[in-house]
Amino acid sequence: MRQAKTGWKWVIALFSLFLTVLIWRQGLQESFERPSVAPKISLRQTEMAVSASSFIPEKIQDVFLGSEPQEKLYKDLKKIPLEQLDDRQRLLFAVLEESEDEEKLILKKNFKDKNFEIVRSYILDRQKGKELNEFPDINEIKLDPFLYQISCSNLGFTDEKCINQKFNSYSAYRLLISQLLPFFASFIGFLLLIRYAFIFLRKKNTPWPEILAPPLSLIDMVLLISGGFVVIGEVVFPALVIPITDSFLNNLSSPLKDSLRVFIGYCSMTIGPLFIIRYQLMGQVSSGIDGGWLQWKIKPIKEGLLKSISGWLMVMPLVLLIGWLMNEIIGDQGGSNPLLELVLGGDEFIPLFLLLITTVVLAPIFEELVFRGILLPVLVSKVGKISGVLLSALVFALAHLSVGELPPLFVLGIGLGLMRLSSGRLFPCALMHSLWNGVTFISLLLVA
Repeated sequence: MRQAKTGWKWVIALFSLFLTVLIWRQGLQESFERPSVAPKISLRQTEMAVSASSFIPEKIQDVFLGSEPQEKLYKDLKKIPLEQLDDRQRLLFAVLEESEDEEKLILKKNFKDKNFEIVRSYILDRQKGKELNEFPDINEIKLDPFLYQISCSNLGFTDEKCINQKFNSYSAYRLLISQLLPFFASFIGFLLLIRYAFIFLRKKNTPWPEILAPPLSLIDMVLLISGGFVVIGEVVFPALVIPITDSFLNNLSSPLKDSLRVFIGYCSMTIGPLFIIRYQLMGQVSSGIDGGWLQWKIKPIKEGLLKSISGWLMVMPLVLLIGWLMNEIIGDQGGSNPLLELVLGGDEFIPLFLLLITTVVLAPIFEELVFRGILLPVLVSKVGKISGVLLSALVFALAHLSVGELPPLFVLGIGLGLMRLSSGRLFPCALMHSLWNGVTFISLLLVA
């Protein structure tokens, strides 16, 4: 009877593994077709640099803004095929264009937005040599502050009329924070890495606590990751839940509908793996293990918080470095997480709050429970610490189904795995993961 049960586990595990290979292969291939948010972030940062140029002193502009940010903005827009520009980008491109022939080509197609059409009419009148009338006040024409300023200024109206110093100062502060935060975090993290390397070489590092793995096999891990996380979590449950969700959310506005769809979809994705974990640990005695098999060990909270912050700081320069190297060697791979696009384009509180909960609370808790709570300890007990950390980090990176994000996520997974082994606790891992996602979320809001 036991052999029959084990046989069925093998059959289900191998079938799930086969499906996982197909699903991940398809997902990674499709990631090449998904646009990257990197060009949009770069454009937003350049727009902020153009706005900030009237506020930041000239002596330090080259350091924080680069040389000629408006020219860079024009060149960035010119790199994008005209048919791929949205209406706002197309109008901005026309405003910055100096060639009348190019302006006519860009403005050949009308805009759906009547406010964009007003600016278009001013540009076309200027081409015909007409004397331009007074440009509408910002409360008379519904343009975002940057588009208003750049349109007004490039059409030849006065700075007093066009420039909004309050908006420009706000842009300068956001730009400085978005640039200085990763710089200082990476600098401190680099110093911490040197310190820990020095301690390690002098062999004065504190011995790592013993990692107690649940009495589960590698087949159990295949069932958890392939069967629970991938087949049930990423395919079956979303296929069942999303159509029902869409029918209920059909009348909601797009930002709220999209964020609720992400929130409900992610919650449904956790059901399969959590059920399998509960089933696998059912009947396994953990009474003598501090914190149980998962070893969350939330207390002491202060120590966990400090460990998570130091771990985040140390992994920051490594992730940024591998991301930069991949971009320099291969170029932008595209395939950004669609959730990043929603955050970047969000401007309403409730949709952003739902995305924040999903990103900063649900994802770290669930993913750390699966990858560092169950998978990593079992792998370490079977194949050793180094191989266990590397394998769990690879599975963690692959599970996000993005070729472009795979190398940075692999490095992040290694950092989270080392945090789990060095602390002997799962709580700092979840905090570190939450901190990483939270800072990414804030960075997107700063340039949104």
